[in-house]
Amino acid sequence: MTSLRNLLKTSALAAVLAAGATMSTAASADTVCNRDGDCWQTSQRYTNYPSILGVTFYNASWANGHRHDRKYHWRDNQKDDHGYYDRGEWHTFDNH
Repeated sequence: MTSLRNLLKTSALAAVLAAGATMSTAASADTVCNRDGDCWQTSQRYTNYPSILGVTFYNASWANGHRHDRKYHWRDNQKDDHGYYDRGEWHTFDNH
């Protein structure tokens, strides 16, 4: 009886931890950097960035590890992230 109770507690704890990991992954944002080093967070990987920008997507651990690199210019995260930075200026996508 005791081992069944321990098994149920362990299973419940594992389910809670798995759900938390799934939620934190879904809530995380990607970081986008362009050729000039402008970086910002976005809620999804849009495909309509101008090709001349040379955007690259990174995950949160990359962003945390490069937050203080002089090569990158960390820009404000826009509430409506349907757009991009170019030379420090925010531009919205024409059709979203």
